[in-house]
Amino acid sequence: MKRIVMLTGLCAVLCHISCTSKKEAKEETGKYAVTSPLKIDTSFTKEYVSQIKSVRNIEIRAQEKGYLQQIYVDEGHFVKAGQLLFKIMPKMYEAELLKAQAETKAAEIELQNTKLLADKNVVSKNELAMAQAKLEQAKAETALARLHLSFTEIRAPFDGTIDRIPLKLGSLVDEGELLTSLSDNSQMFAYFNVSEPEYLDYETNTRNRGNSKVSLVLANSQPLKYKGEVETIESEFNNETGNIAFRARFPNPDRLLKHGETGKVQMTVPLRNALVIPQKATYEIQDKLYVFVVDKNGKVKSRNISISNQMPDLYVVGNGLSENDRILLEGVQKVKDDDKIVYNFVAPKEVISRLQLRAE
Repeated sequence: MKRIVMLTGLCAVLCHISCTSKKEAKEETGKYAVTSPLKIDTSFTKEYVSQIKSVRNIEIRAQEKGYLQQIYVDEGHFVKAGQLLFKIMPKMYEAELLKAQAETKAAEIELQNTKLLADKNVVSKNELAMAQAKLEQAKAETALARLHLSFTEIRAPFDGTIDRIPLKLGSLVDEGELLTSLSDNSQMFAYFNVSEPEYLDYETNTRNRGNSKVSLVLANSQPLKYKGEVETIESEFNNETGNIAFRARFPNPDRLLKHGETGKVQMTVPLRNALVIPQKATYEIQDKLYVFVVDKNGKVKSRNISISNQMPDLYVVGNGLSENDRILLEGVQKVKDDDKIVYNFVAPKEVISRLQLRAE
């Protein structure tokens, strides 16, 4: 009987020790890190889809009708200003020029004869004036014929790269028909659309500080090694999208960029008095973002928040929190509403510094 009593007592002691150990372990593992939102002046990088255009891109078209007699360049070739590109059969225009020159010569001789007769009062001064006018008309016809002949030679108006040439030698070319395109790719424009709030922030915060430098990420996700600069902003917003177009200029000495490319312009956007929290302090339910707010008694309560911007490891809070709130930093998947927790408060500056060190 005594042995039974002793065994029962021993079991009770062991049970008490076991329960106590489990309770202590639970309390130990129940400690959570808690922090607060931090209000700071900072900046973040915003990406905008952009269309890349040459600083000069033109269509080169025939100014006269005729057969394509010569093609002096090939597609993709770089040409200099004034370089001969195409020749349209000039025979007819050469004949017209010769005819006009002959008529000019005849008019000059006629004027000389009329002047001799006018000096001897054989003809009137009106006849002399008519001969002079006839010569001027002949000179004008000669200049016009020379101009038409010059149109049969198509030259590059500026340095650039030749695009596709759709016609071949011997093709009949109509007046105004497209021969090729010419692009000046020494520098490039990147056009991108900015929303109205971002435009206002740029005008009030960025432009006045002279920080208009931007970067360009190409279609292969590689950055262009040259920085660009925002040069101009269009004068009107698009009524359908609510956006306004910015234009940035990028140097292109390597000729890497081509007319018609796409990319992403990266612009640094300043933020004043931004309220930031670590991304890991949030969780998502049905496309909505939540945090657990800890009250003075250690109870947690979920709260829906809105995010205005995003940075590496950080969210910029739009609505839902103040800098005096305390939020659960770690273990958001382990607690639920109205749980009471034991926590350690970590200063928000320390939390953010740890995130930055880890990112480096």
